[in-house]
Amino acid sequence: MAHTAKDKQKLLSRLGRIAGQVEAIERALSDQHGCSKLLQLMAACRGAVNGLMAEVVEGHIRFHALALGNGRNSPQVKAAEELSAAGRAYLK
Repeated sequence: MAHTAKDKQKLLSRLGRIAGQVEAIERALSDQHGCSKLLQLMAACRGAVNGLMAEVVEGHIRFHALALGNGRNSPQVKAAEELSAAGRAYLK
């Protein structure tokens, strides 16, 4: 879990923003906002969670799946970059 420990502050900041988005959804429900407002808030929150997930998955791939010492142009690094890009696209 060294990649999450290294990026701990950045991940916690992102999580704090997500918590704010969840609170906005709760306020909108409490204040009886319309469905379109709720859907917009929920979509934004889902996007933020997906972004956090993509960041952690990418860190996991780079830290755990790639052997240390591979050059930037090695097939393993290129495959990891392709996998990360596919994951980000899927989570959008």
